[in-house]
Amino acid sequence: MKLYLNATSPFARVARIIALEKGLRDQLELCWSDPWSNDPALLQANPVGRIPVLVTDDGCAIAESLLIAQYLDSLAPVPQLLPPAELAAVLQRTGLGYGLMEAAFTTVIGRKHDAEADQTVLGQRRLHAIDRSIQALAALPQGDQQQTPDLGTIVTAVALDYVLFRLPEIAWQSRYPALAAWHQRIIAQAHFTETAFN
Repeated sequence: MKLYLNATSPFARVARIIALEKGLRDQLELCWSDPWSNDPALLQANPVGRIPVLVTDDGCAIAESLLIAQYLDSLAPVPQLLPPAELAAVLQRTGLGYGLMEAAFTTVIGRKHDAEADQTVLGQRRLHAIDRSIQALAALPQGDQQQTPDLGTIVTAVALDYVLFRLPEIAWQSRYPALAAWHQRIIAQAHFTETAFN
């Protein structure tokens, strides 16, 4: 399989971590790509020009990290990304984490192309969404460090890490120390350190 990705996309990092957690390292070819350069190979795999994209062994191109997660989860039954006994709670965390990731990512892209992006109605809406999402994540039970992270844990940890990476001024750790401690425990795991933003 081929995974089109870059080193700074939180969505691509989620897909890569899932592949590693599923033990699929040897079945995956990493295809590093700049989605802003109209890479022909990327555009052939995904006409929208976004990463990540997973091209399966039989040539199907699956775009969007949560869809890739679903496919990879089907390839290896263990570990489970969506444990049935905790499905609602995992999906709740996944949704909040993914919403945070999208709001943070679009804030970064908006700033890249418009110095006044944060002052627009959409810019303000995104910043408020980031704050509300982090607050909601902090209100969830953090629990103990999991041996194997589920989908909600992976998405949330990557989203929080992306905020630290690209939007450090938000400084959420000081406001939510329990969430910060949880985040530090998760990103210290091997597949998170291997895929760290750079």
